[in-house]
Amino acid sequence: MEQPLAPYSVCNLAAVNLAEMANKDTKTVNFEKLAQTVKTGVRMQDNVIDATPYFLKENEKQALGERRIGLGVMGLHDLLIYCESAYGSEEGNKLVDKVFETIAVTAYRTSVELAKEKGSFPFLVGKTEEETKQLRQAFINTGYMKRMPKDIRDDILKYGIRNSHLLTVAPTGSTGTMVGVSTGLEPYYSFSYFRSGRLGKFIEVKADIVQEYLDQHPEVDSNELPEWFVTAMDLSPEEHADTQCVIQRWVDSSISKTVNAPRGYTVEQVESVYERLYRGGAKGGTVYVDGSRDSQVLTLKAEENSFEQTELFEEDKKPKVVLVDTVQELEKTSVTIGSEVGNTCPVCREGTVEDIGGCNTCTSCGAQLKCGL
Repeated sequence: MEQPLAPYSVCNLAAVNLAEMANKDTKTVNFEKLAQTVKTGVRMQDNVIDATPYFLKENEKQALGERRIGLGVMGLHDLLIYCESAYGSEEGNKLVDKVFETIAVTAYRTSVELAKEKGSFPFLVGKTEEETKQLRQAFINTGYMKRMPKDIRDDILKYGIRNSHLLTVAPTGSTGTMVGVSTGLEPYYSFSYFRSGRLGKFIEVKADIVQEYLDQHPEVDSNELPEWFVTAMDLSPEEHADTQCVIQRWVDSSISKTVNAPRGYTVEQVESVYERLYRGGAKGGTVYVDGSRDSQVLTLKAEENSFEQTELFEEDKKPKVVLVDTVQELEKTSVTIGSEVGNTCPVCREGTVEDIGGCNTCTSCGAQLKCGL
């Protein structure tokens, strides 16, 4: 994540699980629950600043001086699916905009209330009353703060604000995976993957949200999911970028987001995506072209793009969710098959498993079998 920090600044990150903010019956967002969760998160993170044992005096001075926190999200794609809105669509981005506006406005109002209770962050307090007024005036006249409601800006002039920064969206790779939701603000890369067991067998596993939907709708073909079950590679790079810019509008610090581009994407096309991010107000961006590295952690082998990638995806394309080819029954061979280095690959049964870039990877088909990162 490209997170801009002052010298000796400290990361203080947390994430709201947006999947829990969906009303699954009405297929809407429970904005009241979302606001209450944000209030709790801001207060918790502000308390963490005072509870932290700082090993360097410079860290302590900076952390207590700016009282920076970074409240983010996970499970954004789950929320959109529960609301039956496609990630990257016009309808989906309108909902995303409202969700992050609620998060931002609630977080800032909570920080102002904290300033009334406990005082403003010290770096916003001058040596004289006039200097303090000038600092607060400069604070509310930044481009980001001009989007905030008038009552928030007026209260900051009167009382200050408890935290210099309140929002950032980290990847939440480990925590998002742990609770079974999409990570950060990313769409699912795939809804299906293979998991190896202790006996070396590979079992196809559906993402929790897909299995939940299939359990509720047994008549649905798992390979023909509704249109709101889009994956990262179903989206055009422009759709990725536009969603990132919608979110950045309401995030005062940085966000982590990968713009996935199809195999064969040209330098000029990548350049145009970065220009689109810049014009849209993004503070940073990452464009990853599928297949641009010899090995990659995630791959949709059965869904590799079949065209030359000078044109993007057809509008009527159905999302199919196959990660790797079907694995043959392992009992039919005596060859050592598994996920450890030196074993025969259980996917293609041709290559051997080697440590490539920290992941146990097949030298033939490139399947990622085990990752040590």
